[in-house]
Amino acid sequence: MDMLLAVTLTIMTAATPLIFAAIGEVVAERSGVLNLGVEGMMVMGAVCGFGAALFTGSPWLGLLVAIAAGAAMALLFAILTLSLVSNQVATGLALTLLGLGLSGQIGESFVGQPGVKVPNYNGFDPLIPFAFILIWAVAYVLFRTKAGLVIRAVGNSHTSAHALGYNVIAVRYLCVLFGGACAGLAGGYLSLVYTPQWVENMTAGRGWIALALVVFASWWPWRTAAGAYLFGAISILAFTVQTLALGIPSQFLSMLPYLVTIVALVVISGNRMLTRANTPDCLGQPFVPDR
Repeated sequence: MDMLLAVTLTIMTAATPLIFAAIGEVVAERSGVLNLGVEGMMVMGAVCGFGAALFTGSPWLGLLVAIAAGAAMALLFAILTLSLVSNQVATGLALTLLGLGLSGQIGESFVGQPGVKVPNYNGFDPLIPFAFILIWAVAYVLFRTKAGLVIRAVGNSHTSAHALGYNVIAVRYLCVLFGGACAGLAGGYLSLVYTPQWVENMTAGRGWIALALVVFASWWPWRTAAGAYLFGAISILAFTVQTLALGIPSQFLSMLPYLVTIVALVVISGNRMLTRANTPDCLGQPFVPDR
């Protein structure tokens, strides 16, 4: 039982940053914005959160700074894509490259420094239940409130939402900023909870996995959490198998979680009815108000 509990907690810890990043992207994409810069926002949250915790000694302040860093990167993305109407795909990719390069520059002096870990309470990570609260809150707002109805309306038909008097650009700004804040929190979780240290490119593709999880979950919050836990379980399984010396190449085990994600996406994409039913109709499409 102790071993089972330990494995379960390890899986939950591995899945939590994916939940934070993916749930923020669900909100952004539900509003019609495709932000491929999640990886860049995560890594900036990781380095800024680690640096703030290192200088102040407070991991909680570090998490707040990580959230702010992710939101700042998201604000840059929003200005370029929503106000200046640049291509969302190209801008998101550029944002990722910017985040990876800038984080490496900022964190150069942090390499090898001992981290400041978020404390556990009764041996339990407090951010794990917070992730469930966040999922519930997002699901409730999206599907049980007028604000959520407006977000989904903007994502499904921004022209109709604008005709009804809703400020499409403002709604999308708020959703993108929320997604950036969640991605920053995910990065801060990596550098302050999961492995309390700074290593260049420590997100290791988790931002891309979070993007894949959104599609995997068909833009439903609770399915996103299930996908994150599936990925977390496979990641821990791969690490466990490596310790057993079964002769399986470590490179194959390292790529196993990503391989499973690709297979899952291929299976889901085969169900075109499900994909079309849940994909926001205006996802990735620019909007310029005519009045």
